[in-house]
Amino acid sequence: MPNAGFGDLLIKNGQAKKENILYFHNESTNFTSHDYLSHLKWANFFKLLAAHSYPAPRKTKINRLKGDKNVAYVKPEEIVENMLQAGAKKAGLSVKNLLLRGFLAGAFLGYATTLAILAATQTGFGIVGALVFPVGFVMIVLLGLELATGNFALIPIAVKDKRARIGALLYNWTWVLIGNLIGSISYAFLYMIVTTKMGHIDPSTIAAAQRLIDIAETKTLGYAQYDFDGTISAFTSALLCNWMVTLGAVMAFTSTTTSGKVIAMWLPIMTFFALGYEHAIVNMFLIPAGIMLGANITIAEWWLWNGLPVIAGNIVGGMLFTGFMLYWAFNTCKKNHY
Repeated sequence: MPNAGFGDLLIKNGQAKKENILYFHNESTNFTSHDYLSHLKWANFFKLLAAHSYPAPRKTKINRLKGDKNVAYVKPEEIVENMLQAGAKKAGLSVKNLLLRGFLAGAFLGYATTLAILAATQTGFGIVGALVFPVGFVMIVLLGLELATGNFALIPIAVKDKRARIGALLYNWTWVLIGNLIGSISYAFLYMIVTTKMGHIDPSTIAAAQRLIDIAETKTLGYAQYDFDGTISAFTSALLCNWMVTLGAVMAFTSTTTSGKVIAMWLPIMTFFALGYEHAIVNMFLIPAGIMLGANITIAEWWLWNGLPVIAGNIVGGMLFTGFMLYWAFNTCKKNHY
């Protein structure tokens, strides 16, 4: 079938009149023309012929290489911008969302903690517990739930960048902590029911339950024996903990793929848990569960020697060493947003 478009191409280029059309046959080398051909310059003719005969180069692969849509890694400057957007979004959530998402996050960390303790007691290697613990954190981040320790890093920089107000920060931290606490204690109660069969089994006869009791006492009475120095130790341990935990939240921004996010988050979370640092929300499960199972701890001792100093340390570690350090290092946007 002849290619009738070539005559139109000549006309568009001002090389021929409408009635003088050249037909080029793809099936053979035969072609017809009128007397106008002698008036054309052969160089222009072959230039047009070549342009019409061969398709333009495909640009798909080049565009794919130059584009960013299929690139899994996200640059630090973009990570900080994502942190700011996330902090601003979290600061605008309602009480209902903060409580519900906080409740689920607290319960999921309880799940992860009991899994880690079980793995460590069954294998005899504490590092095995650290290897499996991040599953809870991964569920929290991928589902977009609210964990107070992560918000200690994200919302302050949003306030600094004028994308949120200090009142919204305090509002978020308060309700998320309450949600985390309710979720953690709820799971601790359910765990106690299952483990002891409604109190019919002595927890000391269950390796995982006894280990949980020992941990709860160490996290409270272990600091109490050193008085103020114990409080400073708990605070410092919490600072180091949330440096890694908030880094885990930030590492989720380093990839655009789910698998990349999971791997990136896993590393710092595993690190903090293996080192035994103090995480306020994990302790909101561990210590109440220990008390329910028979640990020699009072509620006052929990908050005096662990709860309050650990929350304070988590705030400083997340806000300063992750939030502001990365903000100062990589923030490139200096615009005011209200």
